Amino acid sequence: MSDAISHAILPGIVLAFFLTESLSSPLLILAAAGTGVLTVVFVELLQRTKLVKEDAAIGLTFPALFSIGVILISRFAGNVHLDMDAVLLGELAYAPLNRLNIFGYDLGPISLYVMGTILLLNLAFILLFYKELKLVTFDVSLAAALGFAPTLIHYGLMTLVSVTTVGAFDAVGSILVVALIAGPPATAYLITNKLSLMLTLSAVIGGVNAVSGYWLAYLFDVSIAGAIATMTLLVFGLVFLFVPNRGLIAIARRRARQKWEFAQTMLVIHLFNHEGLPEAEAESEIVHLHEHLRWDPAFAAQVVKYALNNRCVSQEETQLTLTERGRTVAQQALVQ
Repeated sequence: MSDAISHAILPGIVLAFFLTESLSSPLLILAAAGTGVLTVVFVELLQRTKLVKEDAAIGLTFPALFSIGVILISRFAGNVHLDMDAVLLGELAYAPLNRLNIFGYDLGPISLYVMGTILLLNLAFILLFYKELKLVTFDVSLAAALGFAPTLIHYGLMTLVSVTTVGAFDAVGSILVVALIAGPPATAYLITNKLSLMLTLSAVIGGVNAVSGYWLAYLFDVSIAGAIATMTLLVFGLVFLFVPNRGLIAIARRRARQKWEFAQTMLVIHLFNHEGLPEAEAESEIVHLHEHLRWDPAFAAQVVKYALNNRCVSQEETQLTLTERGRTVAQQALVQ
């Protein structure tokens, strides 16, 4: 949705420019934010018809609005130069050059005040409506039953998303807006399920991405916005691979461990079922286990080694014997 908003705001900016004939007018931000909210409304109207899914609704809406903006520019502002690199990638190095001057006093970059104000608005909205936002996000029906206004809260949130996107778009471009809206929260989601902690981690990770991306751009003399977007992907990739319990490596290790534990359980159940019976000696013969359990001989040898290491079985010459631990494992598995 953030990608759709960052592109769909173009016609709002163009129409506001036609009215004000100024690129510095606050009306551009308001018009762009309104267009962003309009994008959300159109997407949800299409989705509610049940004829198209959300991704298809987004794919239909934002190209149409973006195209309208492009047509308006080409038809009525064909002599205006558009630097596509600056629009898409942004250039943070130029942001400090756009200064706020009041009565001859230089008060600093305009982007600092714009984004600072938007930050305070976002913080105030989240702190004031945290419980309501949490409830509406995860259970709309319950929120409505308790007397909340899910639609109002939802569009309030989408309005803030639009305002944030528009404010950041001027300084950093659409690619970095999308990267920082989606990247840090996705990274934080891999670390925790607790919403409050996820919000905090998203802010911290976003700051780390921004600072490290800036120094990466300084080191290699490349686009600052592009370097920050690259660091966002890199940090996400590192967390995706190495985070405990949820990382790809942790999942692979857990699945491998489950595979060997399941095979070990099958082995001890086999030995337990034949324990004390006349055929117990033949059934516990190591060289014939793969035949009884229908395993590959190499795999059977690895399972025996795994069970010996876990002290579930003991080896007496060429035969296996259950230990107390192995007998307990077998009994618990059979009860379940």
